[in-house]
Amino acid sequence: MGRTSALYRDPARDLAPRAEVSLAWSELTLHFRDGRSRWIDLDGCHSDIVDAVFRRRFVRMLTLERGADGLALITPPDHGSIAPRVAYLPSAPDDAAVLDDSTWQVVVDWIRSGGRLSSLTVTELARLAGISTPPFALLVGEVAAQVAFEMVWEQAGPWRGGAALEDSLAPLQQAARHSQRAAEALVAALAWCTSNRRARRR
Repeated sequence: MGRTSALYRDPARDLAPRAEVSLAWSELTLHFRDGRSRWIDLDGCHSDIVDAVFRRRFVRMLTLERGADGLALITPPDHGSIAPRVAYLPSAPDDAAVLDDSTWQVVVDWIRSGGRLSSLTVTELARLAGISTPPFALLVGEVAAQVAFEMVWEQAGPWRGGAALEDSLAPLQQAARHSQRAAEALVAALAWCTSNRRARRR
C-alpha cells in the first residue's frame, strides 16, 4: 500500500502549467515557470466563467476570447475534489493556465468591473495592485487615494481627514507588506493624498 502511494502521481498536478499574472489595464500577460509567456488584449474580449473539469478534478474556469486569440485560466486542480467520470461539465483545455485561487479571483473581478477603476473599492484596488505592472500599479494607487480621500472628505470633513484617510487606505497598506507592486501603489497613493490635501487647503 505504501509503495503504491509513493509511486502515484496526480495527473492534475503534473500537467497543469502554473502561471503568474501581470495586468496593464487591458493587457493581461501570463508568465509560465518554464519561461514562456502569453498575453491577450482584454479590450473587446469575450469572457465566460464556468465550473469545469481538468484531469478529473473540479476547477473554476475563466475563458477569454478575442478574435483568434484565447486563454483559459483555471483554479488549482490539485485543490479541487475528484470529479466522477459522469460529471456533465466542460473540460478545461490541456494548456489552461493555473492561477492561485486569490489571483484567479482578482482577474475575474477585474473582468466583471469592465476595466473601470472608479467602480472599485480601496480593498479591491489593493488586490488589483498586487498583479499590476509597475506603471499600472502607480495609477491604481492614485485611484485608491482618490476613492479614500473623497470618502473621508464627505464623512469626516477636512479637520479630521488625516487619521481617517490612513484608516481608509489600510487595505492598501496591508497589501504592501506582501507585494512589491502594492507597495509602489501605496507610495503613489500617499503622494497623491499629500498633494491633494495641500491644494484643498489653499
